[in-house]
Amino acid sequence: MSLPTLGAAMPLDTLETHRDWLIADQRDLELQDFITAEVLKGDWAPLVDRALALLDGYEGRLGIHGPFWGLSLANPDPDLRAVVTQRMDQGLAVCAALGATQMVIHSPYSTWMYNNLDNMPNARQDVVDLVHATLDPVIARAEDTGVTMVLENIEDKDADIRCDLARSFDSPAVKVSIDTGHAHYAHGTTGAHPVDFFVHRAGDLLEHIHLQDADGHADRHWAIGKGTVNWHAVFAALARLNSKPRLIMELRDKSGILPSAAYLEELGLAR
Repeated sequence: MSLPTLGAAMPLDTLETHRDWLIADQRDLELQDFITAEVLKGDWAPLVDRALALLDGYEGRLGIHGPFWGLSLANPDPDLRAVVTQRMDQGLAVCAALGATQMVIHSPYSTWMYNNLDNMPNARQDVVDLVHATLDPVIARAEDTGVTMVLENIEDKDADIRCDLARSFDSPAVKVSIDTGHAHYAHGTTGAHPVDFFVHRAGDLLEHIHLQDADGHADRHWAIGKGTVNWHAVFAALARLNSKPRLIMELRDKSGILPSAAYLEELGLAR
């Protein structure tokens, strides 16, 4: 059986030095330059032009990390929620200009919610309704441009609740992402399931994964092999899926991308 092919998340400055590696095997790529309000509110066309020039000859699956700083998809304040919707729409506009087909967005669920969603009547449904109020106005644009918004776990302790939220849209434009370091943090610090269980629970809703190593205490984004994530278990769970999620190494130190790929290849897990 052929090994899955690794991709990576990076800004354009890193793409300059990793372009040949990406294009040689048409690896999945996630651009990280379109996250902040300053970029999305400004003239981002030159960044798109630079990306398209660098990606001449690239035929892999392209995505972006969407905006998330200070933004909650379940913001109860309608004025603030309108800003979140606007940022999501701006991110989708970038995707259309790039020809990107995936945008990573962040789960609204917190550790506090895990312990309190059954403490108040209708609290669970309230979160779902608020996220729909935020995303429903942009779903049609995502569908029309062929972009899938993937909900990434952040503090999520419950491996299922984010998946149920994605299913509630009944749209090909909303699926699920897993960040291995976030799941490992939740496992080590808040008692969540281990990372491979998150993969198993997501099943074929999973269309994107951030691969990063960590220690179960914090969001480390270490190179693969520097932490304590059980990679054999994670890749065994991934092998059972039909959805072929994008395997995106999301490392704080971009110099760790190639060594991480080599490490997983040496383990016989990916290439």
